Amino acid sequence: MSIPVVDFGAYSLSEEDVTDEQMRHLSQELKAAFTEVGFVFLKNTGITREEVDRVMDASKKFFLQPDELKQPFSRKSFANNANHGWVSLEAERLNPRRPGDLKEAFNNASLHSDIKWPSGALADFEEIQKSFFLRSDKNGTTLRSLYYPPVNSDKAKEGQLRCGEHSDYGTITLLFQNSEGLQVRSRSGEFICAPSIPEAVLINIADLLQRWTSDQFISVVHRVLLPPAGDSRTRQSVAFFVQPDDEALITCCDGSNKYPPVTAGDYLIERFSETYGRT
Repeated sequence: MSIPVVDFGAYSLSEEDVTDEQMRHLSQELKAAFTEVGFVFLKNTGITREEVDRVMDASKKFFLQPDELKQPFSRKSFANNANHGWVSLEAERLNPRRPGDLKEAFNNASLHSDIKWPSGALADFEEIQKSFFLRSDKNGTTLRSLYYPPVNSDKAKEGQLRCGEHSDYGTITLLFQNSEGLQVRSRSGEFICAPSIPEAVLINIADLLQRWTSDQFISVVHRVLLPPAGDSRTRQSVAFFVQPDDEALITCCDGSNKYPPVTAGDYLIERFSETYGRT
């Protein structure tokens, strides 16, 4: 299995008019990718490498601060959005059967004016996060900056990974990455390495959309392994998770009862409880 690469140039952010024939061709390519693989690389989206680097650079400055300076911006510290904010090292277990993941994250899940943002040397952090959030999509829920610090494999817990095996929660995910490391599980059950293609966006189907389409579109398990012994390189990525409105009732779009109806908000809360633990 390999992840297909689709030219999105006809529907790039810089394009205003798309012909019916171009849309038919693009939709056929995407449908094939989402029903057979679950992942696809999009090239020529109109989102530049410079824009992605700007977000990663600002995020890395935040992550490299001492934990006590990041603590005031922790996830669940904000009354108007419990998912917004910093997630510390090992706080997440995307595979609940493994130890906590060896990564940090910052979730930009709210543009509310009352949200507190880092200042001082990180005064541009808010503007960079917000502008890229709006650049990617105006209806998305969470823009997530991820940082994988250097790992001493000898000191890692048994079974610990940089990011445990999991599938995403919502409808689709857009992933921007600066290096390889991501692995995707094929239908045969083996994990394959996803390449890092400059200026291409990696798109994958998430669980709620698989449910919504009665398993026509497939949500695929993926992970990030520990680096080889002696490899002290860091890894960064930026993920944009698209979620339906919390009140949206998700029912099988083919009219079947393969999955019971669920609101998008309730489904997301249940998945968060599996990742962070029930409180």
